[in-house]
Amino acid sequence: MIKVGIIGSGSMGTGIAQVAATAGHQVYVYDHNPDALKYAQKKVSKILHRLVEKGRMNEDECTTILNRISFVDNYYTFNDVGIIIEAIVEKLDVKKAVFEQFSEIAAPDCILATNTSSLSVSAIASSCKKPDQVIGIHFFNPAPLMKLVEIIPAIQTNQDVQAKAIELINSWGKITVVAKDTPGFIVNRVARPFYGEALRILEEGLADEATIDWAMTEIGGFRMGPFTLMDYIGNDINYTVTETVFKSFFYDPRYKPSFTQKRMAEAGYLGRKSGKGYYDYSEGSPAPTPVKDQQLGKDIVWRIVVMLINEAADALYLNIASKNDIDLAMTKGVNYPKGLLKWADEAGITRCVNTLDNLHAEYLEDRYRCSPLLRRMAKNGTKFYD
Repeated sequence: MIKVGIIGSGSMGTGIAQVAATAGHQVYVYDHNPDALKYAQKKVSKILHRLVEKGRMNEDECTTILNRISFVDNYYTFNDVGIIIEAIVEKLDVKKAVFEQFSEIAAPDCILATNTSSLSVSAIASSCKKPDQVIGIHFFNPAPLMKLVEIIPAIQTNQDVQAKAIELINSWGKITVVAKDTPGFIVNRVARPFYGEALRILEEGLADEATIDWAMTEIGGFRMGPFTLMDYIGNDINYTVTETVFKSFFYDPRYKPSFTQKRMAEAGYLGRKSGKGYYDYSEGSPAPTPVKDQQLGKDIVWRIVVMLINEAADALYLNIASKNDIDLAMTKGVNYPKGLLKWADEAGITRCVNTLDNLHAEYLEDRYRCSPLLRRMAKNGTKFYD
């Protein structure tokens, strides 16, 4: 069984380390900051002992897993590992510098993986002596709990490296999907309208936050409404991701950020972590009451869902991923109640096209342009699934 090297001792790095160690690998977690390493070691120990308390593992299993994880500040420890997974700050120049450094000491057949959620894997690979050994392996937070992992081959990635990466991550009990190296990959690309269209509905005064969240959970079947989820993620983080995707797609109007969200971030109304966001989380603060109008709720759900369907269809049209991987990514990665392409079949492709065309005619904005694939399918009377 190969040794695993993790660069970065933050929550993502330690989460991946826990997953790999639980699967039986000897794991080395590297960080240049000794204090960060000490904190990470205590955190992993605390998490695993909590699992013992909950009866999810016994004390011997806990000890065995902890003994498989070493926290190191010498990167030469990685000279005989079979895979290195980087999980550090989302800055391209920093990642490229780290990959250049570690590729110098890595074994010739070592897989070099980045956990980036949005940056170009091909750009990161370009900094390495052996770019064909580089691949994107994007875990979702928290890594031990989230089943989905996106596999993103760079332009330079060797096909054997891709096959080995998929086999390895599947052996850790994860569900892998393969995505083209484009901004946001599958999940962070397709999910943008869940937030963006909800914000647009709010800005137009069609419904308030509580009503939109009620509609999406009670009628739409989503686990969290968009405003509850944005407050949970952090409005600063969610806005930054939206802005990054918008810029990465050369300012395509479909990904245009919201002024409402920008102002929330600027005001420090970040959500749960600041005590106030779209909702007030201070002690004793009453929960807002939604307007439980069934027709309004259905209209809200369909407007957001059809935008999500359009994004999923365009991802398929542009060969970002297969239809099965797109639907799998959205159900396993962000817990959508059903795959979006399957949802399109059930709702009717023609209905999707007509709704998008009506929105485009009303607003004359390119954000509502219908995917050519949906239009073609409506014309031919075909479905995504037979």
